[in-house]
Amino acid sequence: MSKVITDWKPEDPTFWKEKGRLIANRNLWISVPALLLAFVVWQLWSVIVVFLPRVGFHYTQDQLMMLTALPALSGATLRIFYAFMVPIVGGRRWTVISTASLLIPLIGFGICVQNPNTSFTTMAILALLCGFGGANFSSSMSNIGYFFPKSEKGSATGINAGLGNLGVPVVQFVVPWIIGVGIFGAIGGAPQIWSHDGVQKLYWLQNAAYIWVIPVVIMIICAWFGMNDLSSAKASFSDQAIIFKRPDNWLMCWLYLGAFGSFIGFSAALPLLIKREFPEVDPLSYAFLGPLLGSIFRVVGGTLSDKFGGERMTLLSFIGIIICVFCVLFFLPGEGHPGSFIGFLMSFLFLFTFVGLANGSTFAQVPGIFLRYHQKRASQSSQFSTQNAIKESGAVLGFMGAIGAYGGFLIPKFFGYSITHYGSINFAFYCLIGFYVSCVVINWFFYLRKGSETSASNAK
Repeated sequence: MSKVITDWKPEDPTFWKEKGRLIANRNLWISVPALLLAFVVWQLWSVIVVFLPRVGFHYTQDQLMMLTALPALSGATLRIFYAFMVPIVGGRRWTVISTASLLIPLIGFGICVQNPNTSFTTMAILALLCGFGGANFSSSMSNIGYFFPKSEKGSATGINAGLGNLGVPVVQFVVPWIIGVGIFGAIGGAPQIWSHDGVQKLYWLQNAAYIWVIPVVIMIICAWFGMNDLSSAKASFSDQAIIFKRPDNWLMCWLYLGAFGSFIGFSAALPLLIKREFPEVDPLSYAFLGPLLGSIFRVVGGTLSDKFGGERMTLLSFIGIIICVFCVLFFLPGEGHPGSFIGFLMSFLFLFTFVGLANGSTFAQVPGIFLRYHQKRASQSSQFSTQNAIKESGAVLGFMGAIGAYGGFLIPKFFGYSITHYGSINFAFYCLIGFYVSCVVINWFFYLRKGSETSASNAK
């Protein structure tokens, strides 16, 4: 069939049953692995930076921390631009372009990591380029949102984001053991040697990048031949820029910073927090569990939101997050008590669970919010366009992803500030509790309280 679909009516039950669902699901299930690989590239440095000093890279601790933070910073910033690219370029074309861009940091990293004399500046540039992976999220979510009817957007975006987010635990789980095997032989390059306590160990750090090259190429081919562009989703940047005048755009960005920002920020910070608070524990043995749960429950959050309402699920999720943070604080080591690693870990796992639910529910809220907004405007001006509501919600989903991603940079930096100025991570957690309380208040006041302009109680 044509790669450009000119007649797309997902809200029409007959069209959706006979043709629409099949096409939408095909695009979704190509999008999912492409997004997963994007998250793998984005989070590559959070794992590999631990091994650089072992193989001769003489970077300071501040430089190593910077290499971990730079992908989050660039990824979040690039998301702002990626959020508007699908209506301009087309979902299929942009998926191909954005997925192909992942090859640049992967190949560059694989080459440079084999030379311990590589300058920090070069490695920092490669870390910034890994932000391509983080940026893909905004365009991917915006694209998938256009394919599904409102009643299924929560489930569809939850599946795309949740399974895509699995790239975080996948890279944290796979990289530590893949770098210990010379799977590419002479083609992949020579191993690096680590000498410790008279024992030598071989590492192939380049494997951490090269192992993903072929899967990325496969997904480029799948996207080119299997996905579609929707002519109904076409819009210029100026058409989409109207969202910056919508208060709901900024309110949902605040909520999503609390949701996804917590997911990606805690994913990056958890290994370091475990190492600092419980030095006898190997952090890489447990760190992937949190992102794994967060990814899975993002799917659950989207599905439950379609059934019970995204606003209600968001409220319950943030209340759960607040309770879990208090539990984390309770189990931390302190004066007069050693703390409990089991309690700390379980609290964090439940924290990731509620964060995952919030990720799914906040995205599920957006289509309904903008539909109600335009319906109210229609009652005042007798002009109503479902298509405008769909286009605006698509742009908001992408822009939300951009703002939320800054959590991956802010949360680890905030923990560092707390340690430097207060000698512990407690101050950072108490500030986060205050932020989560504001999310509860905003969600209730604007989206659950009867009488507010875009409250769910106004749904027809």
